[in-house]
Amino acid sequence: MATSLRMRALWVLAGLGLSFASGLHAQQSSAAHADVKVGSQVASVPLFATVNGKPITQNDFHAAYSAYLRQKFYHGQVPQDQLDQARKDVTDQLINRILYHEEIDRRGIKPDAEDVEKRISAYEQRYATSPVWQKNRESLLPGLKEQLDQQSQQVRLEQAVKKVPEPTVDEVKAHYGSKPELFTEPAKLRLHTILLAVDPSSPRAAWDAALREGEAIVRRIRGGASFAEQARLFSRDPSADNGGDLGYLHQGMMPESLQSKIDGFKLGEVADPIEMLQGVGVFRLDERISPKLQPFENVAGRARDLLLRDRQDKAWNDLIAKLRAEAKIVLLDNSVAQGEAKAGK
Repeated sequence: MATSLRMRALWVLAGLGLSFASGLHAQQSSAAHADVKVGSQVASVPLFATVNGKPITQNDFHAAYSAYLRQKFYHGQVPQDQLDQARKDVTDQLINRILYHEEIDRRGIKPDAEDVEKRISAYEQRYATSPVWQKNRESLLPGLKEQLDQQSQQVRLEQAVKKVPEPTVDEVKAHYGSKPELFTEPAKLRLHTILLAVDPSSPRAAWDAALREGEAIVRRIRGGASFAEQARLFSRDPSADNGGDLGYLHQGMMPESLQSKIDGFKLGEVADPIEMLQGVGVFRLDERISPKLQPFENVAGRARDLLLRDRQDKAWNDLIAKLRAEAKIVLLDNSVAQGEAKAGK
């Protein structure tokens, strides 16, 4: 099958690190193919889906899927348990792109010409020394501008849809009262520590020696020695210069295995040595502060922002749901997506 100049331009852009899915939306000519003009000829292109009669070609899916993998997965390899979600994400992106631009056309939204020109200039500067860019520049620029125009129009569509009424003070207070977990300062602990560093790859004998050293330090502190002095002498933690004082740590800042042990500590007592990833740790729990709901006056601005964001997201999601419910969407060849995912291309 012949390849359109536009598709070649998009592939060159992708090779430069620019991820643009094809925008080939020629009129559908059959149940499973679309006629796409290539130079002076017309090529029959296998279809992946149609949205309100507009085609998504298999090439469209391949390009979008490859870009998705580059952005989300290391070396483009999809974990087996995420194959279905990857296919769905890419398919939804392609379908939604058509629906967005139908809505943009209905609303008569124009791109921000000044911003698009600035972005094109930025690409020109970024790839000024690239032989690939210089060789293909004239054929790339029209496709690049079209893609940037579409992105700009979508941004403006989102801005228009998300322009929701400012919440009232009473509405903000109700939001604060209905979701106290968003405005509650988590529990905090104040700890002192002494870290006896051990390389994770060290033999068991090194870990046992560190444990014995930790036990000796604990005995000295329990016998009256200064924790701070022992930390300055033996700890390899950055807190050693401060006598081992870690300050206040929020719940969840420490590894779960360590947190579960610290939760059982008694205030003021020096605990037995604990093996950790970095070595052997000696800890003293100095203070435990319970979770605290912040007064509304202190978080009113944040409560307002969160409520406004929730309403904006709902407005956008409602539009997407409405457009999809009203659209005629036909998936013609899901095996294409399945084959791409299995190949991990």
